Amino acid sequence: MHLLAFDTSTDTLSIAVQRGTQLWTHSGAGGAQASTTLIPAIRTLLAQAGLTLAEIDAVVFGRGPGSFTGLRTACAVAQGLAFGARGGQGVPVLPVDTLLAVAEEARAEHGCTRVLATLDARMNEVYTAPFEWLPDAAAPGGGAWRVPQDFGLCAPEAVAVPDGWTLAGNAQAAYGERLAPGAPQVPSLPTAQALLRLAPALLVAGNAVPADAALPRYIRDKVAQTTAEREAARRATAAQQP
Repeated sequence: MHLLAFDTSTDTLSIAVQRGTQLWTHSGAGGAQASTTLIPAIRTLLAQAGLTLAEIDAVVFGRGPGSFTGLRTACAVAQGLAFGARGGQGVPVLPVDTLLAVAEEARAEHGCTRVLATLDARMNEVYTAPFEWLPDAAAPGGGAWRVPQDFGLCAPEAVAVPDGWTLAGNAQAAYGERLAPGAPQVPSLPTAQALLRLAPALLVAGNAVPADAALPRYIRDKVAQTTAEREAARRATAAQQP
């Protein structure tokens, strides 16, 4: 199978191209820079792999939660590439939850099978969700993750790690001892390699969608107040002062 995967949900840009059993990867600065570097880096990796978009079976991307700008960038690029592939006939798109990719990276790098995945949500909050690995010799990749129905958004101090579980993600670096002090913790990002390891089972499960149905997953619906809202808040604060 030939797959293109990328994630721009964090401050690290991650891209990977899979050609059969071979893999080409790239990582770099994410955030605002991803919008200008993502497509050139994808072209470079495809050239290194000796592939064109016409030969890609699916475009895999981290759909969130994460940076709003990063998610919009990833979604727009995934849609555009998928629409234009194969002379306009298009290829499927596979949106993958970034917190699931965090759990998968923690399993691959650290052997974690019960993972409380977290990502820095900024604004003194974290995205969080629990994932448990269920071994299954008959499943692609030797098992599957038990995925919660809902993801959480809370202050770092509110994160509770159950006994026997490991906290994984990038929020530890941002919040230090405010985030689950004393709990086992490992650094982990939603890498493109993790997306590719998850892809076979998700494709078999029918999670691929047409390009126009590839959408970001937002947990926080609002990241900034309008000018009017900020002014109203300022007036309310001033009115409460003696």
